[in-house]
Amino acid sequence: MHKLAKALGEKIRVKRKAKGLSQDALALSCKVDRSYMGRIERGEVNITVEKLYRIANTLECEPKSLLPETLHLHELASDFPD
Repeated sequence: MHKLAKALGEKIRVKRKAKGLSQDALALSCKVDRSYMGRIERGEVNITVEKLYRIANTLECEPKSLLPETLHLHELASDFPD
């Protein structure tokens, strides 16, 4: 899976744990299946913007704070076709 999805999933996991939420609780609040939330956190799926906003809202953060920093985009470039 793409490095971008993995980086996004890791940021979601870190924020979730910092909030003291279980994966089940986050999934329930975001109205997604628990197993799907696990796949998001492992970077196995590309999520929609709508899901990104739902997750950010539940985690009480800005959606952009869940995205990988611009500094790291050069590392992700190999995931995108020319």
